[in-house]
Amino acid sequence: MPLFEIVFQGQVKAGVAPEQARLRLGQLFQAGDQQLDILFSGRRIVIKQGLDQASAEKYRQAIERAGALCLVEPMREEPTADAPPASPAPAEPSGSKKLVPRDEYMAAFSDVEAPDFGIAPLGADMQDEYRNFTPLPLDLSALSLAPPGADLDELKRNEQAVTPRIDHLKLVD
Repeated sequence: MPLFEIVFQGQVKAGVAPEQARLRLGQLFQAGDQQLDILFSGRRIVIKQGLDQASAEKYRQAIERAGALCLVEPMREEPTADAPPASPAPAEPSGSKKLVPRDEYMAAFSDVEAPDFGIAPLGADMQDEYRNFTPLPLDLSALSLAPPGADLDELKRNEQAVTPRIDHLKLVD
């Protein structure tokens, strides 16, 4: 069964103001300004993928009702684990995976080496081993901790506030 993806490139239907389409798409997808800036950048953005034809058509209709234009495209088939690769793959460094770009935007990341870190088994100790260390020769015996609930603000001074005499001053118009 073929799968489809919804592709948006920032195009708006004729007769619809771009600001109005942007506002409606923001409400439809519950997206913020930053996400809408990316959507309306003019680049090819895959909004949703892995849809059957009926679901993809529902997405297209909803986006068009919001005043924007999108494309429903069949997804490129990825080779399955059973199928042999079409051509021999170049040797990759061990522990890395080659990314297959899904669109023009993601093609910029196709040469990124992604190490395969894996997941530690349940209950494994994630802390590095402690090394032997030499304690610094600091004398901390003069320091103490304040009791729980103590006010750690600056010490209050017992000085009375001085009020200046202003009885000799006059306001003149």
